[in-house]
Amino acid sequence: MSTRSAEATAPAPSVMSALSTLDRFLPVWILAAMAAGLLLGRLVPGLDTALEAVRIGEISLPIALGLLLMMYPVLAKVRYDRLDTVTADRRLLISSLVLNWLLGPAVMFALAWTFLPDLPEYRTGLIIVGLARCIAMVLIWNDLACGDREAAAVLVALNSLFQVVAFGALGWFYLQVLPGRLGLEQAALDVSVWDIAQYVLIFLGIPLLAGYLSRRLGERAKGRDWYESRFLPRIGPLALYGLLFTIVILFALQGHTITSQPGDVVRIALPLLAYFAVMWGGSFLAGKLIGLGYERATTLAFTAAGNNFELAIAVAVGVFGVSSGQALAGVVGPLIEVPVLVALVYLSLAGRRLFTAKETVDA
Repeated sequence: MSTRSAEATAPAPSVMSALSTLDRFLPVWILAAMAAGLLLGRLVPGLDTALEAVRIGEISLPIALGLLLMMYPVLAKVRYDRLDTVTADRRLLISSLVLNWLLGPAVMFALAWTFLPDLPEYRTGLIIVGLARCIAMVLIWNDLACGDREAAAVLVALNSLFQVVAFGALGWFYLQVLPGRLGLEQAALDVSVWDIAQYVLIFLGIPLLAGYLSRRLGERAKGRDWYESRFLPRIGPLALYGLLFTIVILFALQGHTITSQPGDVVRIALPLLAYFAVMWGGSFLAGKLIGLGYERATTLAFTAAGNNFELAIAVAVGVFGVSSGQALAGVVGPLIEVPVLVALVYLSLAGRRLFTAKETVDA
């Protein structure tokens, strides 16, 4: 049995005791980062404007820096010579495509109309969030939950390709075609394929290339044992530092907006909470039912439940304006997603006992 498989079947207390102080108190650090960002955005005049000004095109450089710092160590841990074992797993790949590109947008569409029938701007913003499948933060949630790193890398890459070609088409379908067929109010979404491709290339392409080259060059120069026992532990904490930095920046950018409209934030939060519960819980159970082991079932659940809020916010701002309700709906996304998915990391670890040792090894 591999080390990761042994971890997946070990009792929860032993796993928790093996975590570093940073990992063990992750919820505390994340809540502190959220609070710090909100306070900075609320109390420092002009901070959001200054941060917004540091960008290239529609790409926020501070957020890009945080995401790249966060994703690089996770992608450097991937054993790229094992990716063929993931691409051969049709159960995993087909399930992921169905959950991400058929079920996910449909669930968000239904929840947005159910919870926000009288608030068209927020409703449209949530539908856009549902179309933006996660290609960034999901890697760190999956890693913290002891999911399959190689499977996460493949599924994120697959989501990225579909995102480039399908985002605009799905936006047209869920905002115009389907509402029209159901006699509901319609909205328009004008976004180019190139805009989406930029996000994929920057937020996934750069750290993926860096992680791949690190492993290939590091193993060639020093060997796998040195790379995994010496190099990876040194860069590992960068992932959580990058996550905390990204959270502070995201919340600082929108601190005033979030704290000045608490009632609207609550209205938007309710369908998001329902969405995470349905998508994560349903995907985790689906992984178990189709015979996936713990590691890949966990990866399936997190890749299906996560969303690319950076993309959703950028699209909403670009199409509807920075002060629009659509943009606010995107901003509320990470406010809800971050603490919820941290909780789901612990729920996932607790759910390991649902999987037998054989299932875990087969993953």
